[in-house]
Amino acid sequence: MTNAARTGTLYVVATPIGNLGDIGARAAAILKRVPTIAAEDTRRSRVLLAEIGASPARILSLADHNEGPRSLEVLDILQRGEDVALVSDAGTPLISDPGYELVREAHARSIPVVPVPGPSAVMAALSVSPLPVERFCFEGFLPAKSQQRRKRLVELAALDVSLVCFEAARRLPDLLNDVADVMGADRGVYLAKELTKIHERLLVGTAADLAAVVAEDTELTLGEYVVVIAAGATRTTMDDAARRLVRALCEELPPAQAARLAAKALDLPKKPLYDYALSLKTEPG
Repeated sequence: MTNAARTGTLYVVATPIGNLGDIGARAAAILKRVPTIAAEDTRRSRVLLAEIGASPARILSLADHNEGPRSLEVLDILQRGEDVALVSDAGTPLISDPGYELVREAHARSIPVVPVPGPSAVMAALSVSPLPVERFCFEGFLPAKSQQRRKRLVELAALDVSLVCFEAARRLPDLLNDVADVMGADRGVYLAKELTKIHERLLVGTAADLAAVVAEDTELTLGEYVVVIAAGATRTTMDDAARRLVRALCEELPPAQAARLAAKALDLPKKPLYDYALSLKTEPG
């Protein structure tokens, strides 16, 4: 008898991101059959399970705060020969959701791990994206603090692929302002809010324009977003040519206007150019 036959199977099951009608037939069948479900939030999962008529023997919480010890408990269940389904709050597990430690250790112990694909906020957003997404880089959640977020955006700015990330609505204005400063005010951005839910919204525009829109519409500061930032090989550092242009413009214009024109001409973020223009005012005669 093989090791696989002696153990249970870990099913990694995608669940609806909002509309419960999006549950797949195979996913529903597995959730009805397995005796144990490991869920990121048991309360939210019980709503779905009730909707499809599933009543597992046990539902275990497997969240960020207890993933290590709870994974060991689930592995013991699997090694006793019982099947387990892993689900997240919504969408596909492990995509910015807990479950990696469990899946990694299951592979290490030669326990079968089977994907049950279905809803994904990332794929749903990209499928209706007005920006090119043939190639993209998925970043999950960018750093919450502006300094670290801006540093990461600088690293990503020169990529020739679209950038995809998640963001909480309360931090969206800060993210859009950072994108405008680091990647350019004209960088294309697409926002997908609360996909498949009652308050679903899709918006597209420049980083600067969307920052203004979000600042004025309180409904847009609620919920969660998938954010798509258009590809563009944006320069992020000044060179001698940039400094010469700023110097020349500052001979005729105020620092802010000189920096704005230089940023547009060179496809550079305005702030470092403005800082440099201001520094010229303090240089000795």
